[in-house]
Amino acid sequence: MFFANTQPPPYYAVNFTSQRMDKESDSYYKAPDLMVELASKQPGFLGVKSAREQNGLGITVSYRGSLDTIAQWKENLSQQRAQEKGKKDWYSSCITHICKLERDYANEGA
Repeated sequence: MFFANTQPPPYYAVNFTSQRMDKESDSYYKAPDLMVELASKQPGFLGVKSAREQNGLGITVSYRGSLDTIAQWKENLSQQRAQEKGKKDWYSSCITHICKLERDYANEGA
């Protein structure tokens, strides 16, 4: 299992939850890898994890060191284009939550 290499708390999680439309799109399958590649080059990026169910419901969690680095990513033109395309072509609905993580726990041996 993959876990993000985060810093000691506090840090932030940007939770993106989406419901895919039924139509297939080659550009959809390329976009997440490109966005992670771009995001990982920005200051404050700590990691990302993502899961999608067969019914199209997906959750991606991106970890960031500060609210400033989240705002900087939101201003990235490539990210803005992908977001617009997602709302238009890929998702029937989506929402983003930004959460401050005060503590994290590892389940040793679980």
